[in-house]
Amino acid sequence: MFPRVTAVLVAHHGGDHLKRTLDAIRAQRRTPDALVVVLTEADAEARELAAAASPTHVVELSQRLSFGEAVRAAERVLDAPTSDRDALWLLAEDTAPAPEALERLVATLETAKSVAIAGPKLREWDDPDRIATFGRTITRFGRSEALVADELDQGQHDGLSDVLGLDPAAILVRHTVWRSLDGFDPALPTVDDALDFSIRARLAGHRVSVVPDAIVLFAGDGVAGPPADPRARASRRRTRAARAAALHRRLVYAPAAAVPLHWLLFLPLAIIRSIRLLLVKSPGAIPGEFSAALGTMFSGMRVARARRRLKSARTVGWSAIAPLRMQPDEVRRRRQHAAEARRTRARGRKHELQFLGTGGGWVLLASVGASVALFTWLLGARGISGGGILPLSSGVAELWRNAAYGWRDIGTGFVGAADPFAAALAVLGSIAFWAPSFGLVLLWLLAVPVATLGGWFAASRLTERGSVRAVAALVWGLAPPLLVALADGRPGAVLAHVLLGWLAFAVFGAATSWAAAATASLLFAAVIAAAPSLAPALVVAWLVGIAVSGRAAVRLAGLPLPALVLAGPLVLEQIGRANPFGLLADPGLPLQSTSPSVWQLALGFPGAPWGGWDEFVGDAVSLDPKLLLTLLVLPLLVAALAAVLAPGFRAALLGLGIALLGFATAVAAAHVAVAVAGPEAVQLWTGAGLSLAWLGLVLAAVVALSAVRRGGAVLAWVVAVGVIAAVLPTGLGIATASTAIAPAAERTLPAFVGAEADSDPRVTTLRIQPEDDGSIRATLERGAGATLDEQSTLEQTREGMSEAEEELAEIAGNLASRSGFDPDAAIREFGVSFVLLTAPTGDDREAEATAARARTALDGNAALVAVGETDFGTLWRFGAAEPDAPAAQIPAGAGGVLTGIITAVQIIVIGATLLLSIPTGAGREADRRPVRRRPAKSRKSRGTRTPRRATPVDGDAGPEAAEAVSDGADVTEPDETGADAIETDATERRPIEPEPTERRPIEPEPIEPDAAGPTEPKGDDDAR
Repeated sequence: MFPRVTAVLVAHHGGDHLKRTLDAIRAQRRTPDALVVVLTEADAEARELAAAASPTHVVELSQRLSFGEAVRAAERVLDAPTSDRDALWLLAEDTAPAPEALERLVATLETAKSVAIAGPKLREWDDPDRIATFGRTITRFGRSEALVADELDQGQHDGLSDVLGLDPAAILVRHTVWRSLDGFDPALPTVDDALDFSIRARLAGHRVSVVPDAIVLFAGDGVAGPPADPRARASRRRTRAARAAALHRRLVYAPAAAVPLHWLLFLPLAIIRSIRLLLVKSPGAIPGEFSAALGTMFSGMRVARARRRLKSARTVGWSAIAPLRMQPDEVRRRRQHAAEARRTRARGRKHELQFLGTGGGWVLLASVGASVALFTWLLGARGISGGGILPLSSGVAELWRNAAYGWRDIGTGFVGAADPFAAALAVLGSIAFWAPSFGLVLLWLLAVPVATLGGWFAASRLTERGSVRAVAALVWGLAPPLLVALADGRPGAVLAHVLLGWLAFAVFGAATSWAAAATASLLFAAVIAAAPSLAPALVVAWLVGIAVSGRAAVRLAGLPLPALVLAGPLVLEQIGRANPFGLLADPGLPLQSTSPSVWQLALGFPGAPWGGWDEFVGDAVSLDPKLLLTLLVLPLLVAALAAVLAPGFRAALLGLGIALLGFATAVAAAHVAVAVAGPEAVQLWTGAGLSLAWLGLVLAAVVALSAVRRGGAVLAWVVAVGVIAAVLPTGLGIATASTAIAPAAERTLPAFVGAEADSDPRVTTLRIQPEDDGSIRATLERGAGATLDEQSTLEQTREGMSEAEEELAEIAGNLASRSGFDPDAAIREFGVSFVLLTAPTGDDREAEATAARARTALDGNAALVAVGETDFGTLWRFGAAEPDAPAAQIPAGAGGVLTGIITAVQIIVIGATLLLSIPTGAGREADRRPVRRRPAKSRKSRGTRTPRRATPVDGDAGPEAAEAVSDGADVTEPDETGADAIETDATERRPIEPEPTERRPIEPEPIEPDAAGPTEPKGDDDAR
């Protein structure tokens, strides 16, 4: 008795794929005894092709089901198998078997009675010489692996026979086994459905075999198994489905006692795997990781049914399939092979930057020399003071505490959000952990070289000409806003300028690199933290970039996220105070500045009038300093404007747009004052906006100068000489230490107080400072004195005084006058131990008189003991003061649970971004290897040219290319620039020609479709 074979064909849509598959079925040497076509949400063309094939049954369903559910629907219209020789041949619309395929599959079942499932060799639809997939197995940890995939078929795997599992396309299954195992698991709709079915068949005592001589062309449309679409979104869906299938199988296969443990570990494992995904630059797979974990955790009924189904059919132990698992040595070999392939590709690349070859080394050397010449007097200093500079906290732990939400130890103290700039200072202080204040010295010494290097790298994105890169680097590294900020002592502005060039470099590379995009987001956050007034301009630039970047927008979309997370608590507090403009306040110590004219701002100088040229020239030269400065900067302005005539029109518009945004920011900053220092309002510094404008001018000039074929280098050096000459007075002022900054010790209070702070870190000093209008300014400083990292724009932009501040002002006023006020109030309310009267900063008579009156009153106060004159002023001590005064301590529970929540969120976001920014492999993302692509197709022509798979060969594929789909950890994404690499395949296409056959075709009686359910022919269902 011959076995009865029923072919079950599942189709979603018509087209060449379905037509070729039906033709191939009719051309079989051993034709099926029956053909059941299952149409799931099919179009009219699919119904026409199915009817023309004269199947035994047509099952038309109104919704699209998985391959296993569609086969289950077809099996319900069939009669029960008469013997264990009856078989089901599971086909999809994109599986075209060779003429001898079914004959050889049936022969395997006939000659080997223990074989329950036989699978063919699946070859590429558009490349019949390549194996698409051939057998499947699992590793020791249950991860699904293809035994053979995407290889040229040279018969090297024709010795395979017994395997652990198969892919679902075109497998031949004994009908009795299908029924006894209840078909594919409904919880595995697309991934590992046939693998799980094969494992259950193995555990039921059957064998699973591959038949190398049975050839089937497979397109991977997604009817049987996941779609082989190489696009990023489809890859992420496929990865998520693979991970969900692996977790489901883990719960089904695990011993009952181990199921709760696996269930509890799903979320921790998702977190750990997400960290790995960040490291391998596949952040798009992270949502799918958590979706798979949560979906599996709350699918208890499906897991329970699958465990019951497995238990009822199982007759042998798990040791029976152990030899068919992929052994650790093979897993290790595949990983090593993938790693070696990546290293080989990396060695074959030519680094695009050519740092030394284009003069980058000489530029760096020149910038280091310039920095040494400017700051010779700063070499060997342990600290720096003057302008807006204060020491940093003495310990790294305190630095990071001041960077978190919680107690703000400034003035009388309060609970509030930290300035994001405090986090930047914490990083800076941690670099010089042995003496955090030395980090500011390093910032001043390295500002010019690091800024110059950033300008060189940013220019390298726009030109390959070494002279233009060098000029751009020097013009940026010696830009007026940077030198003026260094001279005035503005650490925030210095840091913002230094990082802006690197931000431009990272943003230019973010289109094709997750590492560059993450680095850009960190730099974006650091720039806004250092110069909040740049936030509106940078956000506008980001929105424009999103709009014009096309497919690269996915990488740029998260650019502001770290900045938003860092500044979020501060934003909420300022909005809650109805003071949103307070968010623009310059961080750090408030520092007053002059208001330059619009003309001067247009030339890029935020500081002294006309860049100090009026004082530098004096009366020796009759030339107007305004005109002289304009002539020196004019070459840069002309070069930038000429960029619109260069070939790189979009790059020119980008540079000029950035320049316009920066200039508008500077002009607006000259008219905005949001912070208060004593009785004076402090306006925003215009230099931050000018740094952005200068960056735009430099980038636009690079575009113009690189387009000049002859004489471009000469013109570039004319621009450089003009800019260097323009900043000559500022540079000489810094080099001769004729600035507001100077080397200083790491304290702001007398040494006597510092010695006391060694034993009592919370020792409190009341500082009384006479003002020019005859008033006094009272502040509290704890420990060794005020630090830069504890400053808060919440305090500086506060409208009005708090009750504690009013009480402190009353106490200080009474102490500084002969009022007979009880001085013990200062001890009781604020824990004050010392009183420091600072000398007036100017020659104002009212301030001098106020200081004299205060000194007399403090000397005559019996509660105070005079310590004496110090470098910081006159010092007194309260005789009744005691160490560790309760009023001086930080209130218990300051910040509460909110501190932990906010800090945790910030650490998670910044930590994840930092992990994503870490490069993984030489040139891994900057230079991608082409991926085999085939053109997409419409639904009507589906089947002519079908994407099969995108081999994970680039940086996003992670360290284990073999685990790209099965492990759910790696996602290969196309080039975000929109120009996907296409590898031309000139292999001759050899379609399968139907061979003549003497067997009678299937000719059932006419079919009347019924939309409500399966349609059957009239008469004998088994008509042949």
